[in-house]
Amino acid sequence: MSDAALEIVARNVRSARVAAGLSLDALAGRADVSKGALVALEGARGNPNFTTLVRLADALGRSVSSLMEDATEQPLIVVDADDVAPLWTGPAGGTARLLLTNPRPAPVEVWRWRLHPGERHDSHAHPAGVTETLTVVRGQMLLVVGGTGRPLRSGSTSVFAADVPHAYEGTGRGPCELIMTVHLPIEHRTG
Repeated sequence: MSDAALEIVARNVRSARVAAGLSLDALAGRADVSKGALVALEGARGNPNFTTLVRLADALGRSVSSLMEDATEQPLIVVDADDVAPLWTGPAGGTARLLLTNPRPAPVEVWRWRLHPGERHDSHAHPAGVTETLTVVRGQMLLVVGGTGRPLRSGSTSVFAADVPHAYEGTGRGPCELIMTVHLPIEHRTG
């Protein structure tokens, strides 16, 4: 994460924590991150990982992108995936990129994932009301929701309540590419 991006995340986390009336200790406990990591992040030091950003966003009732975006709103947003740094990188080179969040009428995050065979990302349960939609555009994967696995291949779309632990795993012979949307309840509005 660049210094400028880290400054934006630090400012957004700090202002969201203050707006929620949470102390550093309270947010660290709620998000299950160390207080030291939170202090470093709010001071624009360190480099928070994907899991930390997701946990903080969930604990604050925000989208991940709301923690990463500058507050200036633009009428038209165009994002080139190659210009977005990955928030998750798998051991074989897979990636997850948060492309954007559409804030209207309720926030929807748009992600682009690439999973190589055998790469797996485990996600904790999100707050109640959060749903995810996955569309596999190339390759094969295993979607695990609440302990039950379901194979998906190119052309498959799945939607599920993401308030239970879930995982994405690359299967097959080559990379799996998918587009994922995370639909946040209206009370998670970032504005």
